[in-house]
Amino acid sequence: MRSIWNGAISFGLVSIPIKLVNATENHSISFRQIHLADGGRIRYRKVCELDEEEVSGGEIGKAYEDADGTMIPITDEDLAQLPLPTAKTIEIVAFVPADRIDPLQMDAAYYLSANGVPAAKPYTLLREALKRSNRVAVAKYALRGRERLGMLRVVDDVIAMHGLLWPDEIRAPRDAAPDGDVTVRDAELDLADALMDTLGEVDMDSLHDDYREAVEELVAAKAAGEIVLPAEPEDTGDGKVIDLIAALENSVRAARKSRNVEGAGDGDGNGGVADVHPIKKTPSKTSGAAKRTTHRTPTGKTVTRSGSSTAKKSAGSAGSAGSRTTARKTATKTAPATAKKTATKKRTSSSGGTTAKKTAPSRKRTSA
Repeated sequence: MRSIWNGAISFGLVSIPIKLVNATENHSISFRQIHLADGGRIRYRKVCELDEEEVSGGEIGKAYEDADGTMIPITDEDLAQLPLPTAKTIEIVAFVPADRIDPLQMDAAYYLSANGVPAAKPYTLLREALKRSNRVAVAKYALRGRERLGMLRVVDDVIAMHGLLWPDEIRAPRDAAPDGDVTVRDAELDLADALMDTLGEVDMDSLHDDYREAVEELVAAKAAGEIVLPAEPEDTGDGKVIDLIAALENSVRAARKSRNVEGAGDGDGNGGVADVHPIKKTPSKTSGAAKRTTHRTPTGKTVTRSGSSTAKKSAGSAGSAGSRTTARKTATKTAPATAKKTATKKRTSSSGGTTAKKTAPSRKRTSA
């Protein structure tokens, strides 16, 4: 790997000669601008605004633009005279736990390579000290005309450095949070947990850029003179979440299906796949005295039961076999009571007849 900066790590009074190399590379596909009429390449030329003439790189310097638009020339000699101890040194200023570094500060990443045989021993010393302390080093260094902040840590057997933004370069997140108070129910959190459990972990090395691969295939097809048909758009909905619970349940099912297809689980809770438990809904109240309860049978059929006397009477008047059975049971239960009441009435009427007979002779005697 080609070094982009040579200097030394300053570790107290210990100096470690190093070379700085990029730890990352950009794989994104770049395009050129062309003239649509003839396919000619479009290029940018550096032109002076005053004489409108194109100038070469050797004729271009740097300047600071003042608030009123005035250009203040700044030369390389001016910058070289400034006191900058980190011009050729990565100066370690502190050792802190890794969780003290805010990920928002992370910038470019580099590998620090020992520069020469004499650097091997102090380089190894710093590397092993970082390993044993479980801490990272905070350092200052200068690169591309400005002083920067960095964090040194160990990756395998190499010291890596992450460029850090200065604390005053991090914006406060106060305006990014949702407006107003939002309440999240436990049921929604449970489904979110189920979705996270179903998605599970991932091997970071297995992740790749699908879009870049699609662009490469498009370029190859066009280069071969093939006709490229547009891909069918995926149905992603209208972007509006109407029912959060339903959206979470569907997400868990979709994640489970995806994991099963990829062989990551069997759908029964194995292989990191979580079970989906639908949210139980509170029975709704209907008009009148009837209280209805809805549930699903094992076959998926919806059954509604009524718990009021009015509903029972309505069911009894229906012509179904179940209603007739209920009516017969009711008649059987009520028949003895009705018979008892009828017998009582007969006895009462019989006693009334005896009274009439006793009264009749008295009337006859009176008339005589």
